[in-house]
Amino acid sequence: MKLIKSVLPVLGLALMTGCTKDFSDTNTNKNNTTTVTPDLLLSGIIKSTMDRQVSEAWGIGNIVAQHHAKIQFVNEDRYGWNEQNGIWSTVYGNYRNLQNIFTSVNGDEKNPYYGVALIMKSWMFAMATDAYGDVPYSEAGKAKTEGLYQPVYDKQEDIYTGLLADLKKANEVLATASGTFTGDLLYGGGSSALLKWRKLANSLRLRYLLRLSKKKNVNADMQAIVGDAANNPVFSGNADNAELKYLAAAPNQWPLYGTRVGSFDEFRVSKTLTDRLTALNDSRIRVFGRPTQTSVAAGTPVIQGVPNGLSDVDALAYNGGVQGVSRVGYTFACLVCNDAGQAAPDPSAARALLMTYAELQFILAEARLKGMISTGDADTYYQNGINANFAYWQSVVPAAYNLNVGMPAGYLTQPMVALSGTNEEMLDKIALQKWIALYFNGLEAWFDWRRTGKPAIVPGPANLNNGKVPVRYIYPLSEQSLNGANRAAAVQRQGADDLNTRPWIAQ
Repeated sequence: MKLIKSVLPVLGLALMTGCTKDFSDTNTNKNNTTTVTPDLLLSGIIKSTMDRQVSEAWGIGNIVAQHHAKIQFVNEDRYGWNEQNGIWSTVYGNYRNLQNIFTSVNGDEKNPYYGVALIMKSWMFAMATDAYGDVPYSEAGKAKTEGLYQPVYDKQEDIYTGLLADLKKANEVLATASGTFTGDLLYGGGSSALLKWRKLANSLRLRYLLRLSKKKNVNADMQAIVGDAANNPVFSGNADNAELKYLAAAPNQWPLYGTRVGSFDEFRVSKTLTDRLTALNDSRIRVFGRPTQTSVAAGTPVIQGVPNGLSDVDALAYNGGVQGVSRVGYTFACLVCNDAGQAAPDPSAARALLMTYAELQFILAEARLKGMISTGDADTYYQNGINANFAYWQSVVPAAYNLNVGMPAGYLTQPMVALSGTNEEMLDKIALQKWIALYFNGLEAWFDWRRTGKPAIVPGPANLNNGKVPVRYIYPLSEQSLNGANRAAAVQRQGADDLNTRPWIAQ
């Protein structure tokens, strides 16, 4: 018995030790990495946010800007909006991975990922604040590192100050950055891509400075950029466009390619768009819409949009029914959305847009016309923008679609296009061409209209927002329970959490 008593404790200790070791080994997968490299993080962030650009444009942006309209389930077109959480979820979800990039580079400003991550952060938070107004910024994403689970909502003015400072710093640090740089889905990576990222940083600065000009005098800041091309390079052509090019094979195809035909065909070309482009004899109408099935059958093909903001019954019956209104252009089609006799839809034709050279040129045209900058000529910038957008679509539309989208002879000199007349008339022309060029670019056309009121957006007869065009998204309802006190403080400061409360920058 003494022998048994002396052995049992030792045996128990051995069993305990063995169990602990087995438990540790069992719960540690040595085949799984505990960290992710910046290149993989960056590619995921870019893909996710650019896909969001496409989805946001399709669901709301193209509708509220009146590029598109709806003929079924028309609440978006009537401004019967509920919460729109796509941008919120995308920005804050991807910001965690951006922070992981910052952690991995450990403050090394010479590392290319540092500067590129600053640019992505700035663009992402600009989307969030432009859509909602005051949002979490300075304390965002610090739950893991600092235990901040309920971040304050920063004032939009402070967010803009921060993102403009980060874009400026990104341009500066990327000028001397070196080292391996891959995972870049926008510009292809490598050392040559860093100049393009610098151009994007400075072009975005000009976008946001112009947006800020309604609240502050930004003339000196804009001139400092355009007057010093060596240190502040900006887009110089369509080759600099920040765009995601999709692939022919899944899962990297155009995001709408897998859409059900019924869901796709709820969206049609807006009469606002077709009327304006028809009046200009603008061949880009063939990119954005297709001839109605009724007109094709009659042998007289015409692209005819549907008015925005109609009731379900009126929208579905307009111009004799669905065959009398134009579907969205072939370039943006889904797998089963082609018409009889038309080449099959190309899953890699359409692209996700962040910012283009054409947009930059219209920014500069407006700034020069208003005397905000002294470099360059307003008409030159303006014509550059128009030419660039025509050239862009010529390069994007597949040849198999057999669409003539070249600029018509005399287009630039016709009275409705030529940059002449009063200052206000010239600003109207710049705004119209910029509106065309912002087609399918997230919510940018809406944000720009909110700043200028140009070109006109007229609510439809069955609108559900008291005849007003919405000017912001409401906050996600989940914030009331997850971050209620800070959301309430933002609402108290900003105004009612509804579609008609103008964010600070648009007041």
